[in-house]
Formats: sequence, structure tokens, C-alpha cells
Amino acid sequence: MDKLDPKTHGRSPDFVAENVAQLRVLFPEVFSQDKIDFDALRQLLGDYADDQVERYGLNWTGKGRARQIAQTPSSGTLRPVPAESVEWETTQNVFIEGDNLEVLKLLQKSYHRRVKMIYIDPPYNTGKEFIYPDRYQDNLDTYLRYTGQVDGEGLKITANAETQGRYHTNWLNMMYPRLKLARNLLLDDGVIFVSIDDHEVQNLRHLMDEIFGPECFVATAIWEKADSPRNSARQFSEDHDYVLVYSRDPEWAPQRLPRTDEANSIYSNPDGDPRGDWIPGDPFANKPYSRGLYEITGPTGRTFSPPPGRFWRISEEKLWELDADGRIWWGPTRSARPSIKRYLSEVADLVPRTLWRKEDVGSNRTSKNELRRLFPSGVPFDTPKPLGLIQRALQIATSSDDVGPLVLDFFAGSGSTGDAVMRLNAEDGGNRRFVLVQLPEKTGASDYATIAEITKARLRAAAEAVAEESRGSLPGLDKSEGIDLGFRVFKLDSTNIKPWDGDFDNLQPNLLAAVDNIKHDRSEDDVLYELLLKYGLDLSLPIEERTVEGKRVFILGAGALVVCLASDVTLKVVEGIGALKDELRPEVIRVVFRDASFKDDVVKTNAVQILKRAGIDDIKSL
Repeated sequence: MDKLDPKTHGRSPDFVAENVAQLRVLFPEVFSQDKIDFDALRQLLGDYADDQVERYGLNWTGKGRARQIAQTPSSGTLRPVPAESVEWETTQNVFIEGDNLEVLKLLQKSYHRRVKMIYIDPPYNTGKEFIYPDRYQDNLDTYLRYTGQVDGEGLKITANAETQGRYHTNWLNMMYPRLKLARNLLLDDGVIFVSIDDHEVQNLRHLMDEIFGPECFVATAIWEKADSPRNSARQFSEDHDYVLVYSRDPEWAPQRLPRTDEANSIYSNPDGDPRGDWIPGDPFANKPYSRGLYEITGPTGRTFSPPPGRFWRISEEKLWELDADGRIWWGPTRSARPSIKRYLSEVADLVPRTLWRKEDVGSNRTSKNELRRLFPSGVPFDTPKPLGLIQRALQIATSSDDVGPLVLDFFAGSGSTGDAVMRLNAEDGGNRRFVLVQLPEKTGASDYATIAEITKARLRAAAEAVAEESRGSLPGLDKSEGIDLGFRVFKLDSTNIKPWDGDFDNLQPNLLAAVDNIKHDRSEDDVLYELLLKYGLDLSLPIEERTVEGKRVFILGAGALVVCLASDVTLKVVEGIGALKDELRPEVIRVVFRDASFKDDVVKTNAVQILKRAGIDDIKSL
């Protein structure tokens, strides 16, 4: 029975090792004693190598360290919390409480190239908001100390005041590794939206150009966030924020937006055209057209020619053909310049615009009112984003026809993104699902001790509101049926597997403790979901639980993975697991036990033979 190696199966991907392995395949000759000869690599790259000391780009103190942090594996895990979840058994939505840097590392296998859209609203770096606990890398040890999960002095989240001297540097060091890891999760046709204000918009643009590539820049949307000017402003009233949009693929094209009543209001039908409402289109074109220079005589005898430097959009023959079909407008007295009718029934949906008006997507006041409806006793979060703004991003990046498009927000805040996903699914029948991540930042309030508690409370309240709003007027009619209004809760923690301690002075107790290498306070479910992460399986994957001879057996992927983490496993249990292959008939099957699961060494030895006789060769122990 092969044993899972904690070095390879007990942590997130080692990106440095993977990059080196790929480089070895491409350029084996640049390796000498397992080290890279960069002079040889430069020679092989020829003119593509840049030896200039000074070059265009964004540099800051700590950038190299930020790169390293993005590639440093995490040894943490995500522990399931069904008691704080909604519809745990059926939902495909996920909420993770933890430091988003560590969480993004842990999601690299399970969600690599699977995310359709990312929306984040990171700290704006105004000098007042949270930037990082203790150190900007937010490693697992720092996170566990901050949340009181391990011994150590209490850590507090600090503001990032300009007087510190590293105002922009600290923010960039915080953002770089997170964006780097986030890019790995996007599908080829995936897109990311990042809200920001004037404090860091120019640095964020440079940062994302470097991580995604300048060719993947799509647009800078301007969100009108203020309902009225702030007359107390010292200089200008800041009425807008930005949303930077980048795609994974430079050829990505956005979804068209549904037409609005305002967009349709310019269409009318003054001549009673049976084809319906229309608007007069421009008959001229600037681009030269060989058959576009001619003079025509209208119904009243008035003649018309293109202005200097312009051309008729269509040929004279085509114009009279359209006129005979009633598609040319000569004005109410039939003496005006001819226009080609553009019918409302024939126009497409709207191309997204870069100006996002408050009337269309909401404002700061809108978002506060939305939260107030969910929390009548008081708004527990200061800076939520309006649902309309996030729904605009969802409409641009996803379609109701997509099969389970995944939406990620790793600065979840009050949970606006999850709320927006549920509401838009209710409106258009889509099946979008979300993964939200939020640090349990302390609020100092009595009702909600952390922001993560606010997030979960909003998701629960939003689900109830969507269900209530979706109920039809007829008894028993519920439009919310089929809409996923639940979420699974996970919490970041250290790995479930005990690290080996070879301290000679404590060798005997360490050897005894190593007999069972799972921490004593961890459950079978904790270990199961760590296995999901290590094998790269979705955290919302349906899991069937069976009882075999009184022991819990978990079946995933219709039998592709069978896990038994119980103690005192007998040969009867092993035989029951072996019988699952004939029952489920998966194409491939892997069985995992806990190393200390078996009743004795005889059972462990015979278990392998029993499973092999059943046609199961891939057997692992944890």
C-alpha cells in the first residue's frame, strides 16, 4: 500500500518546482548539477533576452519577495463547518473564512483554469483600511496567531498611513501575490474586474499589465458612486470610482447587455410602419465607397448629394430598392434628406459602455439601502458595493446559458458578490455559483465579531429574501426552486496531518504519537476535505456516504475515489469496499485509508490483496 507523501500531498502546489521542471523540458542544456546556468539561458534566448539594468516597468521595494511569496506552497487546509452552512448537502456555493493569500494557494489544484469571472473590491489604501496583519505576506502562522488559533502574542490589523513612508509599497506587496495566484484560476475566456479609486488606480494598472499582460487590458469602467456632490470637500467632490477589467485571453469579447427601456425610448413609428418602431440612421459613411458618389432626387424634386469627403452608405440601386420596401424615411413632408430606417426589432443587445451610471448600477447610497433591508436593526458594514454594479460585471462576463460558471471574490466583505449571484440567477434562470473568501477581521461590535460573520449573515438573509421575492402569487408556486440559495462554509487552519518531529530528547513520545499521524482534534470530515484539495477536487463536489460494517465510507465522483478514515478497519470492511467496484463500475477507482485505520498489521497486509483481487490497484494510505 503506497503512502501519501506529506511533502507532495500535504501542501499546495510548489510553483517554483513546476516552473523549473518546465524549463528543464525546454532547455535541458542550461542545467548543471540541478542549478540553472543563466548565462547559457541568455545565449539560447538570443535577442529575446533583456540584459538592460534600466527598463520600463513598475518596481518597488519588496517586489522580488512578493514574487517569492506567490510561489511559496501553503501547508494549511480548509476545515468544513456544516453547522454554519446553508443546504450543505446540495449547494455548490462556497464561503471560506481565512486569509485570502493562503486560501488562493490551497485552491490552485481544485480550481485551476475553472473560474469564469473574478470580482474583487480590495482595500483602496486610503490610510484607514486594513492592509495586512503583522507582515504583508500573511503567511499561515501569522494568520493563525492573528485569529487566536495558536499561542503567541495578539496581532492587530494596522492602517497603512502615508506617514509610514512605504504607503504604496505595502499595498503593492499585498496585492501582487494575490493577483498572481488569481490569474492561475481563470478560464481561457475568464475575466477579472477590480474596483479601485484614485489612490492606487495607476499602480494597479501597471501591476495588472505585468501579471495579465498589457494586451489583456479590456477597459477602465468609471462608476458614478455619489448621488450628490460633497460640498465639504477641500478641492473636488469625488463622485466616481474605477473598475479595471482584464481578460485571460486578449481576444475575449464581452456579453451584450439587455436592452433597457431608456435605450428603446428613442425608437418610434411616426409613419405607422408595420415592422414596428424605428429610428432614422445616418445614410453617409466616411470610408470611400466606389458606388457611393451620386446625386438623387427625392419625392418632392429636391436633390441630395453627400457632403465633401463623405459617401452614401449604399449604392443608388440599393437605396431605391429599400425605398420601395418602405425602409427609407424622407421626413414628415417627404422633402428631407433620406435616412435608412433602423428597426428596434432588428437591433442587437447593447455593447457595454465604460460609464456606469448610478441610475443603472446603483450608488453608495443604494448599497447602504440594500444592506439596510437585510439588516433592519442597523447596517453592519461601511463600504458595501451595490448589487447592480456586480450584476453588471456578471452580465458582461457570464451568460445564463453557461453551465455552472464559477464566480470568485477573495475580498468578499459583506458578501455583495454572493448576493448578486443568487439574485441574478433568480432573474434570468442562470446557474452561476460562487466562491467567496473573507478574512475574519475583528469589528469590535457585539452583534458580529468579525467581518466574516457579517458575510455569512448577509448570505443567509439574501437567500431568504430571494426565496421570498421569487414566490409566485399562486399557492405552492416558487420561482426560486432550482436556484442554489445555499453555501458551504470552510475555515482556514493548519494541516490535519501531524508533522514529524525528530528531536532526539523526545524521540520515544514522538514515535508513539506518529503511530496515528492525524491530529487528535480533527474529524474524518476534516481529513476528507484536505484530500479533496490535494487531489484537486471541487469543494462542492457531491459526496455519498455509506456505512460498511459500521464504518463510514465516502464515495466521490461516482466511485472514482473511495475514502475510509475510520479506525479498527477489519477485512469485512475491506471486502465491502472492494464490492463497490462491481456495483459502481467507475472507469478508474482509487481507495484511500488512514495509515492507522487497520485493526492490525495482518489486516493491513491482506487488505491490499483483497482489493487487488477486486480489480483495485490504486490504494493509498494517509
